[in-house]
Amino acid sequence: MTTTAPAADARLLGLAHHAARGVLEHVLARHGITFQQQIALRAAVTADAPRTPDDVVTQVRGSLKADPADVHAALDELLAKRLLVADGARLRPTDAGRELLAAVGAEVAPVSARIWGGIPAEDLATAGRVLALVTERADAELAALSD
Repeated sequence: MTTTAPAADARLLGLAHHAARGVLEHVLARHGITFQQQIALRAAVTADAPRTPDDVVTQVRGSLKADPADVHAALDELLAKRLLVADGARLRPTDAGRELLAAVGAEVAPVSARIWGGIPAEDLATAGRVLALVTERADAELAALSD
């Protein structure tokens, strides 16, 4: 750990994101799913009620800024793996899908504890406020570019 903290910027944010995502993707690969599939599966599992594919795509796209066609492909893969099932026009997670997310969560939890452990709550709160503001501003810029 350095004594002089670098100022937060886009590069540092990207490095932190890719380092943490790399850990998660390593775990996901052992379970045979991709990052995008895991995000889509989580959206279906955590929903209050079964959702349409388009609802899931909208949520995942909002989180990942992913191409809708890629998210639809991830949903198709989850259906093929029987982690999701179609219930009419809606998607339902299967027991296998829920179990997979639970297993990934259990595997990632101790790693996350090592990564985040020992960081003072005040620092986490400050970082949370800054990251929320950066996200809000970046989303606004992306929306303006899309107009």
